[in-house]
Amino acid sequence: MAQCKETCMPAVFQNQAEKYGSKACVAYKKDGTYVDISWKDMNEMVRNAAYYLLSRGIKKGDKVAIFSENRYEWWIADLAVLSIGAVDIPIYATNSSDEAQYILADSDSQICFVSTGSHLERVMKAWNRLPKLKEVIVFDRVDVKDKNVISMEQVYGTGTKYAKKADFDKRLKGIKPSDLATLIYTSGTTGNPKGVMLTHGNFLANVKQSLEDFLGILTDQDTFLSFLPLSHALERTVGYYAPVYAGSRVAFVVDVSKTLQENMVEIKPEIIISVPRIYERVHAAILSKFMDESPVKKAIFNWAQRMSEKNVAYNCTNKPRSGLFAMQYNLADKLVLSKLKQAVGLDRLKFAISGGGPLGVSDLKFFLGMDLKIYEGFGLTETTPVTNVNRPKLIKPGTVGSALKDTVVKISDEGEILIKGPQVMKGYYKNPVATKEVFTRDGFFKTGDIGLIDADGYLAITGRIKDIIVTSGGKNISPQNIENSLKTSLFVEQVAIIGDNRKYLSALVVPAFPELQKWAKKNGVSFSSHADLIASDKVYALFDAEIKEHMKSYARVEQIRKFTLLDAEWSQAGGELTPTLKVKRPVISKKYEKEIESMYIGAKD
Repeated sequence: MAQCKETCMPAVFQNQAEKYGSKACVAYKKDGTYVDISWKDMNEMVRNAAYYLLSRGIKKGDKVAIFSENRYEWWIADLAVLSIGAVDIPIYATNSSDEAQYILADSDSQICFVSTGSHLERVMKAWNRLPKLKEVIVFDRVDVKDKNVISMEQVYGTGTKYAKKADFDKRLKGIKPSDLATLIYTSGTTGNPKGVMLTHGNFLANVKQSLEDFLGILTDQDTFLSFLPLSHALERTVGYYAPVYAGSRVAFVVDVSKTLQENMVEIKPEIIISVPRIYERVHAAILSKFMDESPVKKAIFNWAQRMSEKNVAYNCTNKPRSGLFAMQYNLADKLVLSKLKQAVGLDRLKFAISGGGPLGVSDLKFFLGMDLKIYEGFGLTETTPVTNVNRPKLIKPGTVGSALKDTVVKISDEGEILIKGPQVMKGYYKNPVATKEVFTRDGFFKTGDIGLIDADGYLAITGRIKDIIVTSGGKNISPQNIENSLKTSLFVEQVAIIGDNRKYLSALVVPAFPELQKWAKKNGVSFSSHADLIASDKVYALFDAEIKEHMKSYARVEQIRKFTLLDAEWSQAGGELTPTLKVKRPVISKKYEKEIESMYIGAKD
């Protein structure tokens, strides 16, 4: 086959499939073991799926949705749709029937790929409100007798018999960088999601930009671990398209909430892409493990931690260790650090990317001290998403790095971060008013984030405009930094700072119940439920002390005057979190209105 002109990621995939043939492209778990699928076999499935779509009359620009968790069939559907010039619409696997219905209707989707019987059920429940939806294609085998519900076996079978196979290459060659590739609906912490229009050029540019400083490190022998939702722009660009561009292998986690740690140990990936919550959990799990060790082991761990803390500066600047410290660190690594990395499946890690929200500096330094490279970056769905990232030559904790090539980042007079570059979206689908609102007159995208740029061009995010708390005294406070500080406590799982138009700050705190239960048993606190536990005066005193300890560096106006402990963790199912685990502040405020008001009864300055 002739080399494809690389105007889009489907063309890149075709060239890589030709180049790598029988080499492993992806891996998935089957019957308890990870199984590889070659580039050649992936391409055969991609083409057959595309032939099927062509047989169904899907034209350039038509919309096809993908409602699924991460699995290799997600790639098949995506590449099949994009290769023929159609537009795909990813839907988060955790979305409800109503949420899926909104996206399917707003996007004008004609066909929807779904993963499981549960996803099919959610679509079928809404189907009578979706006049443009013609059929649903199911990845899993389901026992449904409906002529408009098609199995992947039927898709591949019909595809192999399609007579006009040359149409695939004709459509692929006709794709222009300016053509629409996808509509990614922002998960949104407020209101209905908006369809972000990203082009083929947006994706290809952002992949090249993101990889520029990493191509000497990343190779076609490396394996990525895929667990951040493919519906999220970060995973799609950096965890899917980037490894395709580099010829790397990608292994899929079975269930991010249940098997992530197990699968990470099995795969031992060289690269992971994640949101901060995963790093926070791994950090907390390691610290928790040593809470119950003997005094001797604790002492060794604490000493190794001190060596690790000293190593952060060396790792951030690639400065070689020398002299006595080199000997001390090697011993700490041998006794503790290497074993920790091996236990959590990070012993082969070349680097990790953190995005989708601010990563606490203490969490980042914990991993940097262990000689792991974590590069925190920044971006939004509207920027495909990457605009900034820390680089191999210099990691600056507390920043999201410098701007990518061909990207201009500046700060407005109001402190807002503004972006211009080839990765910036075309606009919001069917929403010219919202599109106009997010661009300045000179074409910069308004991120809604507040930040500062230092002398090295490294960007620090200091808050989000819509999250800024303005107290009744007129003080502007960003809650994110305070929340990140509190979450470094071993006993704090989740927290939301309250205080907008209030006389002082308060906090809703979800305890880390496994740790709290251990503490309670050691300290003679009896309980039969989470509610019992948080009602204890001793537990309240513990959290009071923890909050005061972690707030020492903050100004008086930023101090937490009151707090309420909650007995249940926030989740997507409960509606408090987005699919990327960001807190939906309006939902929290409404759901816990009574608890919040109780912290301000009779409030005095």
